Amino acid sequence: MALVTFSNPEYKDKTVYAVAGSHTQTLLKLALENKIPIQFSCQDGECGTCLVKVTSVDNKNQRMGGPLTPKEITVLKQLGKITEKEVEEMAVTDLPTLWRLACQMIVRDEDIVVAY
Repeated sequence: MALVTFSNPEYKDKTVYAVAGSHTQTLLKLALENKIPIQFSCQDGECGTCLVKVTSVDNKNQRMGGPLTPKEITVLKQLGKITEKEVEEMAVTDLPTLWRLACQMIVRDEDIVVAY
Protein backbone atom coordinates (compact mmCIF):
# COMPACT_ATOMS: atom_id res chain seq x y z
CA MET A 1 0.00 0.00 0.00
CA ALA A 2 1.09 3.52 -0.73
CA LEU A 3 0.36 6.62 1.31
CA VAL A 4 -0.69 9.61 -0.77
CA THR A 5 -0.80 13.03 0.89
CA PHE A 6 -2.88 15.60 -0.96
CA SER A 7 -1.69 19.13 -0.20
CA ASN A 8 -3.23 22.49 -1.04
CA PRO A 9 -2.73 25.82 0.78
CA GLU A 10 -6.51 26.35 0.85
CA TYR A 11 -7.28 22.99 2.50
CA LYS A 12 -5.91 20.86 5.30
CA ASP A 13 -3.49 18.18 4.04
CA LYS A 14 -5.11 14.77 3.78
CA THR A 15 -3.26 11.45 3.65
CA VAL A 16 -5.01 8.39 2.21
CA TYR A 17 -4.08 4.80 1.40
CA ALA A 18 -3.83 3.79 -2.23
CA VAL A 19 -3.69 0.30 -3.65
CA ALA A 20 -0.43 0.41 -5.54
CA GLY A 21 -0.24 -1.11 -9.00
CA SER A 22 -3.97 -1.61 -9.45
CA HIS A 23 -3.61 -0.23 -13.00
CA THR A 24 -7.02 1.41 -12.64
CA GLN A 25 -6.61 3.62 -9.57
CA THR A 26 -5.61 7.03 -10.87
CA LEU A 27 -4.79 9.92 -8.57
CA LEU A 28 -8.02 11.59 -9.66
CA LYS A 29 -10.14 8.54 -8.76
CA LEU A 30 -8.38 8.32 -5.41
CA ALA A 31 -9.01 12.03 -4.78
CA LEU A 32 -12.70 11.80 -5.71
CA GLU A 33 -13.22 8.71 -3.52
CA ASN A 34 -11.76 10.64 -0.58
CA LYS A 35 -13.57 13.93 -1.28
CA ILE A 36 -10.41 15.83 -2.15
CA PRO A 37 -11.32 18.84 -4.33
CA ILE A 38 -8.88 18.47 -7.23
CA GLN A 39 -10.11 20.40 -10.24
CA PHE A 40 -10.86 18.33 -13.32
CA SER A 41 -12.86 18.48 -16.50
CA CYS A 42 -12.49 15.83 -19.21
CA GLN A 43 -11.07 12.98 -17.02
CA ASP A 44 -9.37 11.69 -20.17
CA GLY A 45 -5.98 13.43 -20.23
CA GLU A 46 -6.84 15.98 -22.88
CA CYS A 47 -7.59 19.26 -21.06
CA GLY A 48 -4.87 19.63 -18.41
CA THR A 49 -7.30 20.85 -15.74
CA CYS A 50 -6.18 18.19 -13.24
CA LEU A 51 -2.49 19.20 -13.35
CA VAL A 52 -0.71 18.32 -10.09
CA LYS A 53 2.86 18.36 -8.79
CA VAL A 54 4.00 15.02 -7.36
CA THR A 55 7.00 14.63 -5.05
CA SER A 56 8.39 11.81 -2.96
CA VAL A 57 7.70 11.99 0.78
CA ASP A 58 11.37 11.44 1.61
CA ASN A 59 12.63 13.51 -1.37
CA LYS A 60 14.46 10.56 -2.89
CA ASN A 61 14.60 10.21 -6.66
CA GLN A 62 11.73 7.74 -6.90
CA ARG A 63 9.54 6.90 -9.88
CA MET A 64 6.44 8.68 -8.49
CA GLY A 65 3.80 6.79 -10.41
CA GLY A 66 3.62 4.81 -13.58
CA PRO A 67 5.08 6.13 -16.83
CA LEU A 68 3.50 9.11 -18.53
CA THR A 69 0.78 8.29 -21.03
CA PRO A 70 1.02 9.66 -24.59
CA LYS A 71 -1.90 12.01 -23.84
CA GLU A 72 -0.17 13.21 -20.70
CA ILE A 73 3.07 13.93 -22.59
CA THR A 74 1.17 15.94 -25.21
CA VAL A 75 -0.72 18.05 -22.67
CA LEU A 76 2.30 18.62 -20.40
CA LYS A 77 4.30 19.80 -23.42
CA GLN A 78 1.44 22.13 -24.45
CA LEU A 79 1.34 23.55 -20.90
CA GLY A 80 5.11 24.11 -20.94
CA LYS A 81 5.71 21.73 -18.03
CA ILE A 82 8.06 19.39 -19.93
CA THR A 83 10.30 19.60 -22.97
CA GLU A 84 11.03 17.06 -25.70
CA LYS A 85 14.49 16.56 -24.18
CA GLU A 86 12.92 15.68 -20.80
CA VAL A 87 10.59 13.21 -22.53
CA GLU A 88 13.60 11.51 -24.11
CA GLU A 89 15.41 11.39 -20.73
CA MET A 90 12.33 9.90 -19.03
CA ALA A 91 12.27 7.10 -21.60
CA VAL A 92 15.81 6.14 -20.58
CA THR A 93 15.70 6.70 -16.81
CA ASP A 94 12.06 5.72 -16.06
CA LEU A 95 11.93 8.76 -13.77
CA PRO A 96 8.94 10.93 -14.68
CA THR A 97 8.60 14.67 -14.32
CA LEU A 98 7.19 16.22 -11.15
CA TRP A 99 4.21 17.47 -13.16
CA ARG A 100 1.46 14.94 -13.82
CA LEU A 101 -2.21 14.80 -14.80
CA ALA A 102 -4.20 13.33 -11.92
CA CYS A 103 -6.55 11.54 -14.33
CA GLN A 104 -3.63 9.71 -15.95
CA MET A 105 -1.20 8.93 -13.13
CA ILE A 106 -1.35 5.43 -11.66
CA VAL A 107 0.04 5.15 -8.12
CA ARG A 108 3.01 2.87 -7.49
CA ASP A 109 4.07 1.39 -4.15
CA GLU A 110 5.65 4.57 -2.80
CA ASP A 111 4.62 7.37 -0.47
CA ILE A 112 4.04 10.64 -2.33
CA VAL A 113 2.83 14.20 -1.85
CA VAL A 114 0.41 15.58 -4.44
CA ALA A 115 0.18 19.37 -4.58
CA TYR A 116 -2.99 20.52 -6.33
